[in-house]
Amino acid sequence: MRFPRSSGVLLHPTSLPGRFGMGSFGQEAFRFVDRLAEAGQTYWQVLPLGPTGYGDSPYQSFSAFAGNPQLIDLDLLHAEGLLTDADLADLPAFPAREVDYGWVIPYKLGKLRLAFDRFEAMAGVEPRDRFEAFRRAQAAWLDDFALFMALKDHFSGAGWSTWDEDIRAHRPEAVAAWRERLMPSVRFHSFLQYLFFMQYQELKRYANEHKVQIIGDIPIFVAYDSADAWSHPEIFYLDTQGHPTVVAGVPPDYFSETGQLWGNPLYRWDVLEKSGFAWWIERLKTALSLYDVVRIDHFRGFEAYWEVPAGEETAINGRWIKAPGHALFQAVERALGNLNIIAEDLGIITPEVEALRDAAGLPGMKILQFAFGGDAENAYLPHNFVRNCVVYTGTHDNDTTRGWFETATEAERTHALSYLGYEPADVPEALIRLAFGSVADLAIVPMQDWLALSSEARMNTPGKAAGNWAWRMPEGAFEAGLTQHIRTLTELYGR
Repeated sequence: MRFPRSSGVLLHPTSLPGRFGMGSFGQEAFRFVDRLAEAGQTYWQVLPLGPTGYGDSPYQSFSAFAGNPQLIDLDLLHAEGLLTDADLADLPAFPAREVDYGWVIPYKLGKLRLAFDRFEAMAGVEPRDRFEAFRRAQAAWLDDFALFMALKDHFSGAGWSTWDEDIRAHRPEAVAAWRERLMPSVRFHSFLQYLFFMQYQELKRYANEHKVQIIGDIPIFVAYDSADAWSHPEIFYLDTQGHPTVVAGVPPDYFSETGQLWGNPLYRWDVLEKSGFAWWIERLKTALSLYDVVRIDHFRGFEAYWEVPAGEETAINGRWIKAPGHALFQAVERALGNLNIIAEDLGIITPEVEALRDAAGLPGMKILQFAFGGDAENAYLPHNFVRNCVVYTGTHDNDTTRGWFETATEAERTHALSYLGYEPADVPEALIRLAFGSVADLAIVPMQDWLALSSEARMNTPGKAAGNWAWRMPEGAFEAGLTQHIRTLTELYGR
C-alpha cells in the first residue's frame, strides 16, 4: 500500500482522560477525534485492543480476535439504561495521570456485571436480537473465547494448561459439557464482546466521518495463556501437556543487552501452510474489518524468528529459524486483496526481511530516535528515507523524545544538534518538524511528544515487568492552542 502524504497521532485509548480510571470509547474518545480533525490529522494510531492479562500489556492478550472489556464506556451504558445513577454513585477517586489497573479492573468488571444482569432481566426483543446476531456472526472465535474466559473464572484465573485434563485438551465432548455448565458466564463474556464491538464501531464510524482513519496494531505472536493457544494447540509448538517447547523473543539489541524473552508460543508454520494459512487469513480479515490500516508488530518474524528453548531465563541462547513469509503474504493477498498493512521492520533487519516487505508492497517504519550517534549511512536519518515508509519520532517502546534527549549519550546529542543545524529550545518540536519535513509518506507522532513530556510519560520500557502501560493524558491537554499549532505544521509541510 501507499499512503498519501499525511500525518497522525499515536495514543492508546487507555491513555485518554475520563472519570472511570482509564480511557474508554466514551465522550473523551469522541472529543479526541474532534481535536484530530481540527488539527488536520488523518490518522489515529492505537496499540492492540485485545483483552489484557498479567502485566496489562496489550501485546499479551487473552485473544487475537477479542476486544478489551475495560475499554467499554460506563456512561454510554448508563445512557442506554443498562446502568443507573445508583450503580455509579460509588465512583472512587481514581488517579487522573495514570491507570491503576489493580483498582480499575475489578471496579469496572463489577459494573459490567450489573449491566449484563439488567440486560438479561429487562432487555427487549430488538436488543436481544442484536446480541444474538452478533454471537452468530462472530461464532468462529467468540464461542471458544467466551468459554475460555468462563473457564478462567471457574478455575480462579489459572492458566489453561492447569485445567482438568479433558477441557485442557479441548476435547469436543468436554467443550460441550463445560459450555452448558458455565452458560451464564459464557453469555456474560459474549455480552462484553458485544458491548466492546458496538461501542468501538460507533467510535470508528464517527472518526471516519470526520476524515480520521484508525491504524490498529496486531502482535505477530499470541499469548500462551490465550484462547488461541488453548483452542488451536496444533498450530503451536506445545507438548502433550500443553506446555511450550520453544518460545518467542529477540536477541540482544538496542533495547536490551540480554534480548527480550517474550515467552509466546511459536507457530508451527508447516501446519499453518498445509491449511493455506487459514488461521492467519482469518486473523487479518478480522483486523482489517476493525481498522482502516493494520500495523503488524515484529514483521521480521515472518522471514525468520528467534527461537528460544522453553525454560531459558533470557533470550540470549536462541537461534534464527526461517518462516514462510512470502507464501503467507501471497496467500493473504489472494484471499483479501491489497493489504492496508504497515510492517514494523525494526530490530535486526536483513536484506531478506527487506525483500519480503517490498515484495508484499508494505511500508516500513523509521524511528528518529534511532537516527543519531552513528554515521551518514544510518537508515533512520531522513536523508536516507524512501517515500513508502512511516516515520515516527518514537513509538510506545521508546522513551518520550524529551526523555530520550535528556538521557542520550553525548555523541547522540551532538550528532542530533549538528544534523538539525541549531540547538532547539524544544527538542520534541525539532524532531516533529524533522519527521513532517521528510519525504516519508506518513508521519506519526506520539501524543506525549506533542505535549513535550519527559520520561514520566513513557508508555512502555521493554524488559521491565511492571509499571508499564499506565500513562494518561491530562484532561484539557489537547487544547485549542495545540490543535492550531499541529494544523499549522501539517499545512506547512504539506501533510
